[in-house]
Amino acid sequence: MEMLRAKVNETELAYTRSGSGTSLVLLHGYPLDHSIWEPLVPLLKDDFDIIMPDLRGFGGSSLLEAPATPYQISDMAEDIALLLDELKIKKVLMAGHSMGGYVALAFALAYSKRLLGLVLVASQAAADNAERKAGRYVLAERVEASGVGEVADGMPSLLTGDVNLQAWLKKLILRQSPAGVAGALRAMAERPKANSILVGFKQPLRIIQGADDRIIPIERAREMLYMNNGEISVIDGAGHMPMMESAQRIAEVIKSLRPKR
Repeated sequence: MEMLRAKVNETELAYTRSGSGTSLVLLHGYPLDHSIWEPLVPLLKDDFDIIMPDLRGFGGSSLLEAPATPYQISDMAEDIALLLDELKIKKVLMAGHSMGGYVALAFALAYSKRLLGLVLVASQAAADNAERKAGRYVLAERVEASGVGEVADGMPSLLTGDVNLQAWLKKLILRQSPAGVAGALRAMAERPKANSILVGFKQPLRIIQGADDRIIPIERAREMLYMNNGEISVIDGAGHMPMMESAQRIAEVIKSLRPKR
Protein backbone atom coordinates (compact mmCIF):
# COMPACT_ATOMS: atom_id res chain seq x y z
CA MET A 1 0.00 0.00 0.00
CA GLU A 2 1.43 3.38 -1.02
CA MET A 3 2.67 5.58 1.81
CA LEU A 4 1.66 9.24 1.60
CA ARG A 5 3.20 12.07 3.65
CA ALA A 6 2.15 15.30 5.33
CA LYS A 7 4.34 17.64 7.38
CA VAL A 8 2.72 18.50 10.71
CA ASN A 9 4.23 19.91 13.91
CA GLU A 10 7.61 18.29 14.60
CA THR A 11 7.19 15.35 12.26
CA GLU A 12 6.37 14.29 8.73
CA LEU A 13 3.46 11.92 9.14
CA ALA A 14 3.35 8.92 6.87
CA TYR A 15 -0.08 7.44 6.21
CA THR A 16 -2.06 5.27 3.85
CA ARG A 17 -5.48 6.02 2.44
CA SER A 18 -7.82 3.57 0.75
CA GLY A 19 -11.48 2.77 0.20
CA SER A 20 -14.44 5.14 0.01
CA GLY A 21 -17.27 6.26 2.23
CA THR A 22 -17.26 7.61 5.80
CA SER A 23 -13.78 8.73 6.84
CA LEU A 24 -12.22 6.30 9.34
CA VAL A 25 -8.93 6.92 11.15
CA LEU A 26 -7.14 3.89 12.62
CA LEU A 27 -4.44 4.65 15.23
CA HIS A 28 -1.89 1.98 16.08
CA GLY A 29 -0.46 1.08 19.47
CA TYR A 30 3.04 1.02 20.94
CA PRO A 31 5.65 0.07 19.67
CA LEU A 32 4.10 -0.67 16.29
CA ASP A 33 2.86 1.15 13.19
CA HIS A 34 -0.14 1.38 10.85
CA SER A 35 0.47 -2.08 9.36
CA ILE A 36 -1.24 -3.83 12.29
CA TRP A 37 -4.57 -2.61 10.85
CA GLU A 38 -4.01 -3.99 7.35
CA PRO A 39 -6.12 -7.14 7.92
CA LEU A 40 -9.15 -4.84 8.29
CA VAL A 41 -8.73 -3.00 4.99
CA PRO A 42 -10.39 -5.57 2.70
CA LEU A 43 -13.24 -5.87 5.21
CA LEU A 44 -13.91 -2.12 5.45
CA LYS A 45 -12.80 -0.52 2.17
CA ASP A 46 -16.26 -0.69 0.55
CA ASP A 47 -17.80 1.35 3.36
CA PHE A 48 -15.02 3.61 4.63
CA ASP A 49 -12.37 6.06 3.48
CA ILE A 50 -9.64 4.43 5.61
CA ILE A 51 -6.76 6.60 6.85
CA MET A 52 -3.99 4.76 8.69
CA PRO A 53 -1.22 7.06 9.97
CA ASP A 54 2.07 6.13 11.56
CA LEU A 55 2.10 8.12 14.80
CA ARG A 56 5.06 10.48 15.24
CA GLY A 57 8.35 8.61 15.51
CA PHE A 58 6.91 5.28 14.31
CA GLY A 59 6.96 3.57 10.92
CA GLY A 60 7.59 6.12 8.21
CA SER A 61 6.80 9.11 10.47
CA SER A 62 10.27 10.23 11.50
CA LEU A 63 10.76 13.07 13.96
CA LEU A 64 12.16 15.99 11.96
CA GLU A 65 14.26 17.14 14.90
CA ALA A 66 14.68 16.32 18.56
CA PRO A 67 12.01 18.33 20.40
CA ALA A 68 13.28 20.79 23.01
CA THR A 69 10.93 19.24 25.56
CA PRO A 70 9.29 15.79 25.68
CA TYR A 71 6.08 15.69 23.70
CA GLN A 72 2.75 14.59 25.08
CA ILE A 73 -0.08 12.32 23.97
CA SER A 74 -2.04 15.52 23.29
CA ASP A 75 0.65 16.56 20.78
CA MET A 76 0.19 13.26 18.97
CA ALA A 77 -3.56 13.93 18.85
CA GLU A 78 -2.90 17.38 17.41
CA ASP A 79 -0.78 15.74 14.69
CA ILE A 80 -3.86 13.78 13.62
CA ALA A 81 -6.07 16.88 13.66
CA LEU A 82 -3.56 18.70 11.44
CA LEU A 83 -3.39 15.72 9.10
CA LEU A 84 -7.18 15.80 8.76
CA ASP A 85 -6.97 19.53 8.05
CA GLU A 86 -4.43 18.79 5.33
CA LEU A 87 -6.80 16.22 3.85
CA LYS A 88 -9.77 18.62 4.22
CA ILE A 89 -11.69 16.11 6.31
CA LYS A 90 -14.02 17.62 8.90
CA LYS A 91 -15.44 14.59 10.72
CA VAL A 92 -14.27 11.01 11.19
CA LEU A 93 -14.88 7.78 12.97
CA MET A 94 -11.76 6.95 14.97
CA ALA A 95 -10.43 3.68 16.34
CA GLY A 96 -7.38 3.56 18.59
CA HIS A 97 -5.43 0.52 19.71
CA SER A 98 -3.67 0.64 23.11
CA MET A 99 -1.47 3.79 22.91
CA GLY A 100 -3.53 4.75 19.87
CA GLY A 101 -6.52 4.67 22.20
CA TYR A 102 -4.78 7.19 24.47
CA VAL A 103 -4.27 9.41 21.43
CA ALA A 104 -7.91 8.94 20.41
CA LEU A 105 -9.08 9.96 23.89
CA ALA A 106 -6.88 13.07 23.77
CA PHE A 107 -8.37 13.82 20.34
CA ALA A 108 -11.87 13.43 21.83
CA LEU A 109 -10.99 15.95 24.54
CA ALA A 110 -9.67 18.59 22.15
CA TYR A 111 -11.71 17.93 19.00
CA SER A 112 -14.89 16.14 20.07
CA LYS A 113 -16.98 17.88 17.39
CA ARG A 114 -14.84 16.22 14.71
CA LEU A 115 -15.75 12.71 15.87
CA LEU A 116 -18.66 10.67 14.57
CA GLY A 117 -17.83 7.88 17.00
CA LEU A 118 -14.97 6.26 18.88
CA VAL A 119 -13.68 2.69 19.11
CA LEU A 120 -11.15 1.85 21.85
CA VAL A 121 -9.31 -1.42 21.23
CA ALA A 122 -7.28 -2.97 24.08
CA SER A 123 -6.93 0.43 25.70
CA GLN A 124 -7.83 2.18 28.95
CA ALA A 125 -8.74 5.53 30.51
CA ALA A 126 -6.53 5.05 33.59
CA ALA A 127 -3.21 6.86 33.96
CA ASP A 128 0.00 5.07 34.95
CA ASN A 129 0.63 4.49 38.62
CA ALA A 130 3.97 5.67 40.06
CA GLU A 131 5.72 2.34 39.50
CA ARG A 132 4.58 2.00 35.90
CA LYS A 133 5.49 5.61 35.17
CA ALA A 134 9.00 5.19 36.57
CA GLY A 135 9.46 1.98 34.61
CA ARG A 136 8.63 3.71 31.34
CA TYR A 137 11.29 6.36 31.97
CA VAL A 138 13.92 3.74 32.77
CA LEU A 139 13.08 1.77 29.63
CA ALA A 140 13.15 4.95 27.52
CA GLU A 141 16.72 5.61 28.66
CA ARG A 142 17.76 2.04 27.84
CA VAL A 143 16.17 2.25 24.39
CA GLU A 144 18.02 5.48 23.65
CA ALA A 145 21.29 3.91 24.81
CA SER A 146 20.97 0.46 23.27
CA GLY A 147 18.17 0.45 20.69
CA VAL A 148 14.84 -1.34 20.52
CA GLY A 149 16.16 -4.91 20.83
CA GLU A 150 15.05 -5.29 24.46
CA VAL A 151 11.54 -4.18 23.57
CA ALA A 152 11.42 -6.46 20.52
CA ASP A 153 12.49 -9.42 22.66
CA GLY A 154 10.01 -8.82 25.46
CA MET A 155 6.85 -7.41 23.91
CA PRO A 156 5.59 -9.96 21.34
CA SER A 157 4.70 -12.67 23.87
CA LEU A 158 2.74 -10.09 25.85
CA LEU A 159 0.92 -8.87 22.75
CA THR A 160 -0.40 -12.25 21.60
CA GLY A 161 -0.27 -15.97 22.29
CA ASP A 162 -0.01 -16.72 18.56
CA VAL A 163 3.64 -17.69 17.99
CA ASN A 164 3.54 -16.92 14.27
CA LEU A 165 2.14 -13.47 14.97
CA GLN A 166 4.76 -13.00 17.69
CA ALA A 167 7.52 -13.52 15.12
CA TRP A 168 5.93 -10.97 12.77
CA LEU A 169 5.52 -8.44 15.57
CA LYS A 170 9.14 -8.82 16.63
CA LYS A 171 10.28 -7.90 13.12
CA LEU A 172 7.89 -4.94 13.13
CA ILE A 173 9.20 -3.64 16.47
CA LEU A 174 12.80 -3.95 15.30
CA ARG A 175 11.97 -1.58 12.45
CA GLN A 176 10.92 1.21 14.83
CA SER A 177 13.27 4.08 15.70
CA PRO A 178 14.71 4.32 19.23
CA ALA A 179 13.78 8.03 19.33
CA GLY A 180 10.15 7.27 18.52
CA VAL A 181 9.89 4.41 21.02
CA ALA A 182 11.55 6.43 23.80
CA GLY A 183 9.43 9.49 23.04
CA ALA A 184 6.23 7.47 23.17
CA LEU A 185 7.23 5.85 26.47
CA ARG A 186 7.66 9.27 28.07
CA ALA A 187 4.42 10.55 26.54
CA MET A 188 2.48 7.57 27.88
CA ALA A 189 4.05 7.98 31.31
CA GLU A 190 2.79 11.56 31.56
CA ARG A 191 -0.72 11.06 30.18
CA PRO A 192 -3.52 12.07 32.57
CA LYS A 193 -6.43 9.81 33.35
CA ALA A 194 -9.18 10.17 30.78
CA ASN A 195 -12.24 9.45 32.94
CA SER A 196 -13.77 12.90 32.40
CA ILE A 197 -13.36 12.57 28.64
CA LEU A 198 -15.44 9.41 28.57
CA VAL A 199 -18.06 10.77 30.94
CA GLY A 200 -18.56 13.79 28.69
CA PHE A 201 -18.32 11.96 25.36
CA LYS A 202 -21.72 12.06 23.62
CA GLN A 203 -20.98 10.29 20.34
CA PRO A 204 -21.24 6.49 20.01
CA LEU A 205 -18.54 4.57 21.88
CA ARG A 206 -17.44 0.97 21.41
CA ILE A 207 -14.90 -0.81 23.61
CA ILE A 208 -13.14 -3.94 22.34
CA GLN A 209 -11.07 -6.17 24.60
CA GLY A 210 -9.35 -9.49 24.07
CA ALA A 211 -10.31 -11.96 26.80
CA ASP A 212 -6.66 -13.08 27.01
CA ASP A 213 -5.04 -9.61 27.02
CA ARG A 214 -1.86 -9.79 29.13
CA ILE A 215 -1.13 -6.06 29.04
CA ILE A 216 -4.41 -4.33 29.90
CA PRO A 217 -6.74 -6.25 32.24
CA ILE A 218 -10.35 -6.64 31.17
CA GLU A 219 -11.36 -4.76 34.31
CA ARG A 220 -9.93 -1.59 32.73
CA ALA A 221 -12.28 -2.03 29.78
CA ARG A 222 -15.26 -2.50 32.09
CA GLU A 223 -14.26 0.60 34.05
CA MET A 224 -14.55 2.62 30.85
CA LEU A 225 -17.99 1.19 30.22
CA TYR A 226 -19.15 2.45 33.62
CA MET A 227 -18.11 5.98 32.62
CA ASN A 228 -20.11 5.99 29.39
CA ASN A 229 -23.21 4.30 28.00
CA GLY A 230 -21.21 2.69 25.20
CA GLU A 231 -20.99 -0.99 24.34
CA ILE A 232 -18.27 -3.53 25.04
CA SER A 233 -17.19 -6.53 22.96
CA VAL A 234 -14.99 -9.11 24.68
CA ILE A 235 -13.32 -11.39 22.14
CA ASP A 236 -12.54 -14.91 23.31
CA GLY A 237 -9.18 -16.23 22.18
CA ALA A 238 -7.76 -12.78 21.48
CA GLY A 239 -4.98 -11.05 23.40
CA HIS A 240 -3.74 -7.48 23.00
CA MET A 241 -3.94 -7.57 19.16
CA PRO A 242 -7.59 -8.32 18.34
CA MET A 243 -7.44 -6.46 15.01
CA MET A 244 -4.99 -9.14 13.87
CA GLU A 245 -6.30 -12.06 15.93
CA SER A 246 -9.98 -11.52 15.11
CA ALA A 247 -10.22 -9.01 12.24
CA GLN A 248 -13.78 -9.94 11.25
CA ARG A 249 -15.14 -9.17 14.73
CA ILE A 250 -13.38 -5.80 14.84
CA ALA A 251 -14.72 -4.93 11.39
CA GLU A 252 -18.25 -5.73 12.51
CA VAL A 253 -17.95 -3.41 15.50
CA ILE A 254 -16.60 -0.57 13.37
CA LYS A 255 -19.33 -1.06 10.77
CA SER A 256 -21.94 -0.77 13.52
CA LEU A 257 -20.91 2.89 13.92
CA ARG A 258 -21.26 3.76 10.25
CA PRO A 259 -23.70 6.67 9.90
CA LYS A 260 -26.99 5.79 8.24
CA ARG A 261 -27.20 6.99 4.65
